[in-house]
Amino acid sequence: MHPRKNLLYIGNKLAIHGKPPAAIDSLSVKLQVEGYTVISASSKKNKLFRMLDMIFTTFIHRNRVDLVLIDTYSTQNYYYAVIVAMLCSFFKLQYIPILHGGNLPNRLKNSKGLSNKLFGRALTNVAPSKFMMQQLYMAGFHNLTYIPNTIEIKNYPFHPREFVTPRLLWVRSFSEIYNPLLALEIVAILKKKRINVSLCMIGPDKDGSLEICKTKAAELNLPISFPGMLQKEQWINLSKEYCIFINTTNSDNMPVSVMEAMALGLPVISTNVGGLPFLIENEVDGVLIPPNNPEAFVKGIEDLCENPKKVQKITTKARFKMETFDWEKVKHTWIALLDN
Repeated sequence: MHPRKNLLYIGNKLAIHGKPPAAIDSLSVKLQVEGYTVISASSKKNKLFRMLDMIFTTFIHRNRVDLVLIDTYSTQNYYYAVIVAMLCSFFKLQYIPILHGGNLPNRLKNSKGLSNKLFGRALTNVAPSKFMMQQLYMAGFHNLTYIPNTIEIKNYPFHPREFVTPRLLWVRSFSEIYNPLLALEIVAILKKKRINVSLCMIGPDKDGSLEICKTKAAELNLPISFPGMLQKEQWINLSKEYCIFINTTNSDNMPVSVMEAMALGLPVISTNVGGLPFLIENEVDGVLIPPNNPEAFVKGIEDLCENPKKVQKITTKARFKMETFDWEKVKHTWIALLDN
């Protein structure tokens, strides 16, 4: 095997500070296992220092790396991707943005000039969902490569559910964009109908939404637990106690937490937004609901509780689909791209 390339990977390496692991945390390690040399930045907690570290790392390694990978998000972190890409262009370094932000379509509209520089000059843009690929294509970018988000399927034991009850699980960062308050509305309606419901909401706070949810749940006396952020192994173990996974988001790309739930055998009910209809086929391997519609969620939950055969069919097909996203299968697409 010929020597693999030297890569520089730019992204938010904040797992060491207790933040949820980002793409850079897992993909950089996986690529190293495949024989690539990977230099990565940055793990600085402060946003300004992190950006400066990314710029400095790109500058000092400009003659030692063959290719730069850049995790690209849609909020403030979008700007470090733009700056690093401009630096790469200046030094004639090839770079590949890896698109993560569920809100990137808005960024494409609101920052056309910067987007043209970032995405237009890239060697290619890696889209982890067909939704994101479609959005960039419609914005005029044709230098696109589809490589889906991956999971290591061996880490997700399939737990068949013979029948389900309204024991609900929600796993996400507490952020307004993911609409956690909708989950509280769902529980409130089920409780009002005298249905024995419980909800566990797992995840770190991002914008104050966690405290808002805790306060409202206490005021309404809702049966909801908030264990905070758990390590992946912890929440996978906890998931065995729950029956239905709900995803309440208003904007999304290809959420790994939903993929994980599908792999574990949890029937998923999700809002039909962003990349989710590209991930879930409604009534086949999951259930899609219009956004901001708690009554539709309740109907979907009741339907699953009354139809164990439907649950069995949905969860079996969801697991089968997730097996196609296993790293051992997807890695060949990465290798073909990087070795080209």
